[in-house]
Amino acid sequence: MALARKYCAIVKHIEHPLPDVYVVTFASDEERFRFKPGQFLHLALDPYDPSRQWPESRCFSVQTNPDEDDLKITYSVKGVYTKRMSSELQVGKTIWLKLPYGELFQKPHSKEHCVFIAGGTGITPYLSLFTDASFRAYSSPTLYFGYRSDDYNIYSQQLQKAMQNNSSLLVKCTVEENEGFLKIENILDENHAAQTFFISGPPQMIRLFKKHLLLHVDVSKVMTDEWE
Repeated sequence: MALARKYCAIVKHIEHPLPDVYVVTFASDEERFRFKPGQFLHLALDPYDPSRQWPESRCFSVQTNPDEDDLKITYSVKGVYTKRMSSELQVGKTIWLKLPYGELFQKPHSKEHCVFIAGGTGITPYLSLFTDASFRAYSSPTLYFGYRSDDYNIYSQQLQKAMQNNSSLLVKCTVEENEGFLKIENILDENHAAQTFFISGPPQMIRLFKKHLLLHVDVSKVMTDEWE
C-alpha cells in the first residue's frame, strides 16, 4: 500500500441535495491526488502544523476515480464532527486531507460475477471503481443498492456512467420506504457461495451481513469497507 501523504486542498464545490447529505468536491492546491479505486481519506477541519501531530479528523470514502482531477466525497450529518463540517466547509476554504488508506479492491479476488452490496452513502467507494477503466475487467458484476426513499438516490448519473463503462453491470435498487431494507438472505439466494461479496454501508449493516455470509461463504470471499 502506498504511504499516505498530506494534501492542502481547496473546497471547490458543495452540493446539498438532501437535508442531511452533502457532496463536497476538493481541488488539490499542490500535486494531483494519488489513490486507487475504493480507498478512503482522513479529513481535518482544524489547521495542520507540520511541527505537530495530525489534528482530529474523520474518514470518508473517495467517490471519484483516480483519473479525475478533483476529488469528491459524500457525507451524512450524523454527529458532532459532521455537523461541524456542514457549518464550516465553504467554497474556497483551505483544509487538509490525508490519503490514501484502505485496499478494498486491491486484495486478491476473482472478478467474475462479483456482488456489490451498498446501503445509502456506502455506495461511494463502489462509484470510485465503477467509473474507473479497471472496472471493465469485471465480468457480470451485480450491485444491490438500498436507500431510504427515491429522493436519496442521488447517484443515478454516476450509475449510468458505470453501466456505460461496463455494460455487464446489473443494478438492483431497493427503496426502503416501499420495499423494506436489503435482505442479505435474499441476496445470497440469488447468487452462490463461490462469488466474491463486497459490503459497504452503515456499520451495523456491515456486521449483520458479514455474519450471515460467513455462515455460507469462505472468509476470503467477503470484503468489507470498514475503517475501524
